[in-house]
Amino acid sequence: MDRQPNTPEIVNRKAYHDYEILEKYIAGIELKGTEIKSIRQGKASIKDAFCYFKDGELYVKNMHIAEYDKAGYTTHDPYRDRKLLLRRSELNRLSGKVEEKGLTIVPLRLFINPKGWAKLEIALVKGKKKYDKRESIKKREAQRQMERIIKRYK
Repeated sequence: MDRQPNTPEIVNRKAYHDYEILEKYIAGIELKGTEIKSIRQGKASIKDAFCYFKDGELYVKNMHIAEYDKAGYTTHDPYRDRKLLLRRSELNRLSGKVEEKGLTIVPLRLFINPKGWAKLEIALVKGKKKYDKRESIKKREAQRQMERIIKRYK
């Protein structure tokens, strides 16, 4: 089990539909105190988020973390860019692939690990064409149909 009980897992289902996933990585996130409290309440969204490189570091943009409702006057900007924490070798590998092949990096899910740290699963992806999306829908429907037939004759 990779999560604590009663902790939310925010999933980017749109990414699985729009992109072909090539490689996955788990990254830490540099957060403020009110941000982690909002994530633990499940008040975050990674639907429109993407990752980019700036000064050799990886950042996530457009990740929405709602303001913590019990915070006083000190609060955070819900859409601020957040630094992702990866090993230097992983950063170099990702930056090379993004620059050379025209691939992109998108977040797949946001979760709290057993130690209580917020983690972001990111993926190196390639955009799907419209016919690729249709093809994956056809494969999924065929698989469901086969499972129904097998289930009926068991």
